[in-house]
Amino acid sequence: MQLPSGKKIYFASDFHLGVPNEKSSKEREHQIVSWLNSISKDAHEIYLVGDIFDFWFEYKRAIPKGYTRFLGKIAELVDNGIKIHFFTGNHDMWMFDYFENELGVTIHREKITFEYNKKKFLVAHGDGLGPGDHGYKFIKKVFRNKFCQWCFARLHPNFGIWLANFFSKKSRQHTEEDKFLGEDKEWLITYCKKKLTEDNYSYFIFGHRHYPIDFKLGEDARYINLGEWISQDKHFAVFDGNELSLKKLDA
Repeated sequence: MQLPSGKKIYFASDFHLGVPNEKSSKEREHQIVSWLNSISKDAHEIYLVGDIFDFWFEYKRAIPKGYTRFLGKIAELVDNGIKIHFFTGNHDMWMFDYFENELGVTIHREKITFEYNKKKFLVAHGDGLGPGDHGYKFIKKVFRNKFCQWCFARLHPNFGIWLANFFSKKSRQHTEEDKFLGEDKEWLITYCKKKLTEDNYSYFIFGHRHYPIDFKLGEDARYINLGEWISQDKHFAVFDGNELSLKKLDA
């Protein structure tokens, strides 16, 4: 595919809307909406690469309350012709068909690959990829099990959402690392190197890691981690048709 002249593709992840409290989450929601407004003039596609919510579960006849400004902005952008991709992360994997049916976004539950301007991208949230973390990989299979989801849906939302928020906090504490661990200890770098033996990629884009990383894998390939938006240092990536850049949000 060829990116239309003057258009760009944007990537962001790990907004974790809902934490650490209602006030901070709403302030962050305003920042996100402001950012979406600012990029709407030249965005061709927007990729929201997982953990957009700290917890999300769609009951058959109920969804978590809140996030009205954000959801409204997403619907507006889609109505204006901007394609928006939502990736399910480890905090919001129980996203079913509400966003597709109500907002018109495209949901991705696994990694995807695509090509623009002869640049090949691999995009995923990043959880469960690479070596190690076998405990989480097992838990992920349990959480994705249809019967387990049916069982959770039997809980009243007041209790079910409280319980999920408790475990989401524990999971977030396990995920956060505020420094680069080294090439050999970054599991996603190991994963990228393996994928490069199978095909030629220009860019690997992930979230989940909670630390912004721009790592050169070779002459023609880079690994980008989008960081998170809970702290003051909020990052996103943009592809302008020639080059992918990791940028820091200007407060």
